[in-house]
Amino acid sequence: MKKLEGRAILCLTLAAALILGLVYFIFRLETNGSQWASFYANKHIYTNGQLAVGAVYDRDGTVLVKNSKEGSKYNDDPEIRRATLHVTGDKGFNIVTAANNAFRGKMVGYNFVTGTNPILTGSSRKVNLTIDADANVEAYRALAGRNGFVSVYNWKTGEIVCLVSMPTLDPAQEVNKDSVPTGTYINKALSSKFTPGSTFKLVTTAAALENIDDINTRTFTCTGSTLIDGEKITCPKAHGTMDIYGALSNSCNCAYASLAVELGGDIMAEYTEKLGLTSSYDVDGIKTAPGSFNFDTYNINIGWAGIGQFEDEVNPLSMMVYMGAIAGDGKAAKPCLIKSTGKSLLPGSDSSARAGTVSLLSSETAKQIKDMMRNNVKSNYGDSNYPGLELHAKSGTAEVGSGKAPHSWFCGFSGDYAFVVCVENGGYGAYVAGPVANRVLQQITK
Repeated sequence: MKKLEGRAILCLTLAAALILGLVYFIFRLETNGSQWASFYANKHIYTNGQLAVGAVYDRDGTVLVKNSKEGSKYNDDPEIRRATLHVTGDKGFNIVTAANNAFRGKMVGYNFVTGTNPILTGSSRKVNLTIDADANVEAYRALAGRNGFVSVYNWKTGEIVCLVSMPTLDPAQEVNKDSVPTGTYINKALSSKFTPGSTFKLVTTAAALENIDDINTRTFTCTGSTLIDGEKITCPKAHGTMDIYGALSNSCNCAYASLAVELGGDIMAEYTEKLGLTSSYDVDGIKTAPGSFNFDTYNINIGWAGIGQFEDEVNPLSMMVYMGAIAGDGKAAKPCLIKSTGKSLLPGSDSSARAGTVSLLSSETAKQIKDMMRNNVKSNYGDSNYPGLELHAKSGTAEVGSGKAPHSWFCGFSGDYAFVVCVENGGYGAYVAGPVANRVLQQITK
């Protein structure tokens, strides 16, 4: 009898383990099935190591790439191919954030019940991106072979309409990997971080507006340089006496370095986090690079960090979302790249209902910064350089090392569109990156 009881307990234990294992397997199949189905060893999906199913289109139905057993067929226009490389992908799957790589599970069309059979799943195996191919081409032309990036999104819906990185290449042409320039396989707006230069003064502005009581009545006098702990912070020229609006419009290093020191490292660190600059955004499953900053240091370094130098490194997409939050009175939609998959549109024409929103600023603070950025354009950059856009912007000239020309930045918003532009080693921000932003925004808003 004892033997029978022991064997019964053993059988019940094994049966329980089998059931638990089956439940765990079904759970893993449900959560990871799409990833498993799109694995490179699946010969139903891949031919000679190349994705053999699926297609990627822009927001208007322009084909970017179609995959088949004969290989990947890209758009016939070489400019579209080069301008959309980083959102479409190359044949070697070197760009991990590109649609042909990051969204291949959606193109495969896996279903828990019917697997990857497109007839049974009802999948058309296509992905429509939020990208506008024409806007990308305009950004590609405006960069004119210079390294950098352009990113524009609708801060109300979250849809990224322009996402261009340079250097690029033609994915339809055979490439000698040894001759590919460094950075070609990186979508810089998503996966990189850069010294922001004076665009970071918009962060210091937010901290000052919310923590310094007399900031709107205070005046600053710039003689061209100021001393912090015996060391010098310089401006390109003496700006004279000005209020906070004038300090931002003139991009006065002396005023803003002093404000950063007055605020202190703890508050400055708090605001880089509060404004989303140390976070990683999830763009339809693609994780962006988080920014990094150091305010736990000497006052002179805090001063330089407050004007976007020292060890400041910002992710471009995070800065773009911050621009959207200023435009949106403190709130902005999280960015997304997929407009629809297969036959079904993703829920809601307002993608913010799907992607969610972020709240970065108080409404009062956002409205004042918005007014200050508009003043920048009217009093400094010139409204006539951006016809019809009613542009709100901030330029940046980021020093990146001795002997190198600075990175040229321009960021801001026009209507529903927030943007960030950088021309690497381009020089003065408004003169170099400003015209790039204008060309792309004119294309998007026409």
